[in-house]
Amino acid sequence: MSKIRVMVVDDHEMVRRGICSYLETEDDLDVVGQANSGESAIEMALKIKPDVILMDLLMENGTGVEATAAIKRELPDVQIIILTSFIDESLIFPALEAGALSYLLKTSHADEIVDSIRLAVRQEAVIEPKVATKMLTRMRHRDAHEPHNDLTDRELEILILLGEGKTNQEIADELFIGIKTVKTHVSNILSKLGVEDRTKAAVYAHRHKLV
Repeated sequence: MSKIRVMVVDDHEMVRRGICSYLETEDDLDVVGQANSGESAIEMALKIKPDVILMDLLMENGTGVEATAAIKRELPDVQIIILTSFIDESLIFPALEAGALSYLLKTSHADEIVDSIRLAVRQEAVIEPKVATKMLTRMRHRDAHEPHNDLTDRELEILILLGEGKTNQEIADELFIGIKTVKTHVSNILSKLGVEDRTKAAVYAHRHKLV
């Protein structure tokens, strides 16, 4: 069975050496490279093509986010695990959006880091619990501000019927309301969703899985 080829990127030499020394004690891991900056990480990754990279975030000469994005563009099969001391949202989401698979803190147990490397080659992510909490909070915050959440119950009901392709008259008949009332509701729906016509409102309904 071939070993997992790992590259370690960290601008603190003692931290980097310590990580590498521990990884080398694992029979199935092979540390094939070390880099001390985002810039050198890109250059080295393109040269040695590791299976997994442990990537620090805040470094001189190129951040971990920049390095992650550049490496993933050229080597999409390389899995990148962020290993950092920071859990700021300004770093978490850009790193994941850049293509990082997992996000761990340097306070993680050594065996957790090793396990994350083994999981990475199977494209299975590991997210530090504190980071996962921030991700969920952001998702809930985003969902809470979707435009359709500002619709009244009746307007949402009509939007769903628009998504089903119903005409104003068909909506009026189904809901037992007047055609003018339907038109007023449709106008309000378009305004709240920020769309120009009923066709785009129907597309919105499908895109947000309301239909």
